[in-house]
Amino acid sequence: MSITIHSDFLPITFSNEARRLFKKGSVLRIFILSIFLGLTGSNLHAQLPATTQDTTKAGKSEVTYPPDSLGRRTPRGAVDGFLRAASQNNFKKAALYLRRDPALKKKQDRTRQAKALNALVEAKGSIYPYSWISNDYEGKTDDELGPNLDRIGAVEVNNESVELILESTKDASGGPIWLFSTQTIERIPLDSAQIASSSLLSKLSPKILIENDWGGVPIAHWVAMLLLIILSFVAASLLARLFLRTIPLVYRKAGEEPISGVLKAFSLPARLYLAVLLFVSLSREAGISIVVRQWFSNLTLIVGLAAALLLIWELVDVATRITERRMARRRNQAAVSAILFSRRALKIAIVVGGILLVLDTFGFDVSTGLAALGIGGIALALGTQKTVENFIGSVTIIADQPIRVGDFCKIGDIAGTIEQIGMRATRVRTNDRTVVSIPNGDLSSLKIENLAYREKFWFHPVFNLRMETTPDQLRYLLVELRAILYAHPKVNSSPARVRLIEVGATSFKIEVFAYINTIDNDDFLEIQEDLLLRMMELVTKSGTSFALPSQTVYLAQDQGYSPEEAAKASEQVKQWQESGELSIPSFSKEKVSTLKDTISYPPEGSSKRKEML
Repeated sequence: MSITIHSDFLPITFSNEARRLFKKGSVLRIFILSIFLGLTGSNLHAQLPATTQDTTKAGKSEVTYPPDSLGRRTPRGAVDGFLRAASQNNFKKAALYLRRDPALKKKQDRTRQAKALNALVEAKGSIYPYSWISNDYEGKTDDELGPNLDRIGAVEVNNESVELILESTKDASGGPIWLFSTQTIERIPLDSAQIASSSLLSKLSPKILIENDWGGVPIAHWVAMLLLIILSFVAASLLARLFLRTIPLVYRKAGEEPISGVLKAFSLPARLYLAVLLFVSLSREAGISIVVRQWFSNLTLIVGLAAALLLIWELVDVATRITERRMARRRNQAAVSAILFSRRALKIAIVVGGILLVLDTFGFDVSTGLAALGIGGIALALGTQKTVENFIGSVTIIADQPIRVGDFCKIGDIAGTIEQIGMRATRVRTNDRTVVSIPNGDLSSLKIENLAYREKFWFHPVFNLRMETTPDQLRYLLVELRAILYAHPKVNSSPARVRLIEVGATSFKIEVFAYINTIDNDDFLEIQEDLLLRMMELVTKSGTSFALPSQTVYLAQDQGYSPEEAAKASEQVKQWQESGELSIPSFSKEKVSTLKDTISYPPEGSSKRKEML
């Protein structure tokens, strides 16, 4: 399947060859080719060359041949020689670039054929820019035309597109000679030579500019091309400005961001693109020589490529600025830093890619340079391994957002407020007012405790009471401490608990567990202070006090051994043995069932027991 597009300067049919261009990463070059499409007054159809560079350079033969006096060793040399000879009206010389078919017995008037071919190319044809025509002995080897054929353009004959094909032959020394193929010449009517003559340019130009030439072409053609460049750009600027001013009248939101920014991004690239279209079309309609048009074809390529790269540049700028403003409104400084870095990186990539595309478009072999860049990139990556690690770490931090500027965090053994999240490191202001810079590569792998995300504070004191504290004093404290938690307006009642958790060697331990309803640390400290003072008053009121880290020596009279109690215990064990009820080594299931729920809980006198009853 192929798609045919009419073009006035570069007629193209996108087929399997065009798909290979996309596979080779030439999408941008396909975009540049489109500047030559869509022009009116043409019905030409030709296939796009399989690639816009000399793809045979990688496997280029090292064989050299003596130079040909007419420069026909390569397809590019043959095309250039033919056009120069024709522009000087030296059609006998131009005829030497046409292949004579030895199978034809009738005599061929190659001079007349050369004149007819030139007339058709001037009036109704187009030739690929020189940078797209192979400059190798072998020609293009991947254009599906065979090893001895190269496509270099097309002409229109009787409203039908005829491809211009070069064919490689051998001279006496065995060297290649590229000539217009017999199939091409046979399709060119000999009466085409009558087409040539009067054009709009020849009618309007002063006689002196027509009679004098430069490079084999009347000076009028060169002057006209320069004037057309200026006229095309001025006309394109006026049309683009008119279009941009008309859009807001039709679409009101066109004056608002981000649409207005996008329209501004298209402004200059669109003017350049339109200027090239006008320039190519007008140069053809004015009847300017194909030699001059070929010379300026490189200029159109440069401008087209510049327009495409400039459009990408402007769109990147617009997109990143819009995103930057949004992140700034959200006070996401880390994302702003990432956007600035990404914008610079993308612009550098556009510049480097543009340079490579220009070199590739004009026939330079960039594969060696890319290989060198690849080796250099590996060496650079090894040398900047930590830098790359830190950059990836910063991207991870920005994406996950475990911390933000202004958050108070604990990072490893460092506690402080996040001041800045950069592309290399994150700066933390500690409580000592020092600044600690943590590389983002390390930060992304550390344990981060972000205290700014908590919705309430944990109140968790543990009171150590003296060993002389009686059980009733402990009960009193448990009740009154719980009452404080339930009564305080800043304490979350669920959960809010006070428990005796340990009878230690030197103290009784009471644990308080509750959450304070605040997210501000200063408020929490105030509420915690109030609660602690109230609880200290309760401990004093209960008649006990807090245990001190000291030792107390108790002097008491030894009660000694009690024979009566020992005898009672022995009697009880004897009864269990005689009745077979000694629960050692374990209780029987019947005994467990008998004992179950025989202890009163809550204990007697408890308010909770009263509620249950």
